[in-house]
Amino acid sequence: MEAPVLAAAPAPAPIPAPAPVPAAWPATLPPMPVMDFAQFGEVETVALSRNQKLVASFLSRNWAQIPHVTHHDEACADALEAFRRELAAGGVKLTPLPFLIKAAARALAAFPRFNASLSPDGGALVMKRYVHIGVAVETPNGLMVPVIRDCDKKSVVEIAGELADKTARARAKGLPMADMSGGCFSVSSLGAIGGTAFTPIINAPEVAILGVTRTFERLALADGKLVTTLAMPFSLSYDHRVINGADAARFVRFIADQLADPIDLAR
Repeated sequence: MEAPVLAAAPAPAPIPAPAPVPAAWPATLPPMPVMDFAQFGEVETVALSRNQKLVASFLSRNWAQIPHVTHHDEACADALEAFRRELAAGGVKLTPLPFLIKAAARALAAFPRFNASLSPDGGALVMKRYVHIGVAVETPNGLMVPVIRDCDKKSVVEIAGELADKTARARAKGLPMADMSGGCFSVSSLGAIGGTAFTPIINAPEVAILGVTRTFERLALADGKLVTTLAMPFSLSYDHRVINGADAARFVRFIADQLADPIDLAR
């Protein structure tokens, strides 16, 4: 009797090769140089604070992953400065910053794409129905960005009071994350120091940030006559995946137009 013929067992299915893991950006760039600076002279190594290291990592990520474009423009600040002097004579001292925040809040309502964030997969926009604005503040421990909530519902005086309180607390002993979260848009002002323009880095997941530098006098023609006027420089950085150049220009002009009527802003 012949032995039964056994069918050969099927060959096991080949195990698929694991998908290649993409190299971490920027793997294609040369590494940063490692230097022994002591060979050139005396040096001192100063440790960064925890906050400074966190801010540095966030800024690096935002600069590397967001396609920044910066639009520069100016606003006439004659009416704003005249109104601030009038308020100061009555005992109310306000910097230009609360007016800028209020003007930005109105601009976000007029241009909703600026009050949005990209979804994690980049396939949709999350449109926000609230207006919370962050303000960059210099502190002994590095940059902090306290957020003023519901700026569209607050007066300029209320915004100024809340900003002064959060700025003082940030510089004294820092702020909890709850006071620095939920921003829709940010403002970075160097007006008290100087400068004419700069490129502020977008504070992800926001899609734009307004930089402001020192107001200065310039000569201009008005009705055929040479006059002196005050110019406030603006530098708007925006995420070009979400915002196009024409809308950025309109957004900045809208803010400038709001500042031209500070009495209405102060209502």
